Amino acid sequence: MHLERQGAVALLRMNAGKANAINPRFLELLGKLLDQLEATPPGALLLTGDGRAFSAGLDLPALIDLGTAELTAFIRDFSETMLRVFMLSWPVVAAVNGHAVAGGCVLALQADQRVMASGEGRIGLNEVRLGIGLPAAVVETLRFQVPPSSLFPVAAEGGLFLPEEALGLGLVQEVAPPGRLLERALERAHRLAELPALAFAQVKASLRRPVLARIDESAATDAAGWVKTFHAPAAQRLLREAVARLTKKP
Repeated sequence: MHLERQGAVALLRMNAGKANAINPRFLELLGKLLDQLEATPPGALLLTGDGRAFSAGLDLPALIDLGTAELTAFIRDFSETMLRVFMLSWPVVAAVNGHAVAGGCVLALQADQRVMASGEGRIGLNEVRLGIGLPAAVVETLRFQVPPSSLFPVAAEGGLFLPEEALGLGLVQEVAPPGRLLERALERAHRLAELPALAFAQVKASLRRPVLARIDESAATDAAGWVKTFHAPAAQRLLREAVARLTKKP
């Protein structure tokens, strides 16, 4: 992963392996960069991917054979990292440069605003189609970010949406040509960075703190419930089929 400054905006470009699949190493690298940012806060943060994908979601080949304890620890780390991004005190804009699937969509949803490149990239939470559930951190941040009418098609039906469809659902706030994606996202980030920082941080925290409270209500059983769906026979069959496709040699 790479961090650079564009004036008042910090640009964090994710290039952590194939399609930015999320595994423990990905979370570790992202956490270290967040540590750097918190030591010297930017006016705003712009988060984007590298290549054709923003993030293709969880690294299923790395996770498929984990036992209960290891998988529970991973999903807790994942949820904590996502919520850390969600609660950053400065503005966060996601430039969704390509596919943002499952965990990749979750990461984009932690931002304050999302700009997606036009084209064939898709965004959505397709976990239910693989037989696995959604942790509370995912459900509650989704509930915060999209209109109520979008919750069922996004979460329960597990759709993967083209950019214009995502715009209609409220998953993204703007669709831009690929060649102008970073320009448009930077414009939004710079505009947000001009807001008085202390006031923005107070308002953002007030808006988002109730989300954390709802997540905390189910913290004791949430990770265990998600792991149970992951290890269910039907999910294991679907997940292993997905892993076989992902690891198939051309």
